[in-house]
Amino acid sequence: MADEKETIKNVRDKYRLFLHEDQAAAAGTIQWRHGDPPSYESVNKLFEQGRTKVWPEGSLEETVQNAIKSWEMELSHKTRIKDFRTINPEKFKLFVNGRDGLSAEETLKVGSYNALLKSSMPDEFKYYKADEETFESSHNAFRSAFPRGFAWEVINVYTGPPVVTYKFRHWGFFEGPFKGHAPTGQMVQFYGLGILKVDESLRAEDVEVYYDPTELFGELLKGPTISESNVEHH
Repeated sequence: MADEKETIKNVRDKYRLFLHEDQAAAAGTIQWRHGDPPSYESVNKLFEQGRTKVWPEGSLEETVQNAIKSWEMELSHKTRIKDFRTINPEKFKLFVNGRDGLSAEETLKVGSYNALLKSSMPDEFKYYKADEETFESSHNAFRSAFPRGFAWEVINVYTGPPVVTYKFRHWGFFEGPFKGHAPTGQMVQFYGLGILKVDESLRAEDVEVYYDPTELFGELLKGPTISESNVEHH
């Protein structure tokens, strides 16, 4: 998960490395999921309005923040690992809340939301069943819930490369339906910790993410259930 809500429009992005370099240097050779490079204009506006930290240009915090935004961009919008520039594809593993690691290809197949929201709880207790979602259905569900996007920021960086330890915040406004629940219009946010191991080229090798998913779903499930009884018939 990271910054959702993109439109397919070429607007220069100051937070995501390689996006425009890829456009200029490899036009036509990179396979984009929706045919063209994305624009994050909407969620960048949400980010700039709602962030709690403005990191100095060139600082470690800004570098880490932009690197992770860039990785999320590639994961969400490129369809071939060979086109990724933010990871070491041979070594990459994603670990979420202590679960078994996913390889680069596995992460790309299921998508960032399903990778981050997979749960080992029994089905009857799951509020989100990642195993039943596709890449597309998971992204559509959160784009629906957060029409202005789901912004992401670095709150603190505790250690620098080659093992980067950081705290992050994720937030958006619940202004569209989510899985049968009506929107509340309220801000939804949660915090987490990450450990990012990088190689000498600052490409990600291991990514560990720790957070409490109930902070997210507790807010999304507050919305009243949408049913036929809620629909006016004319």
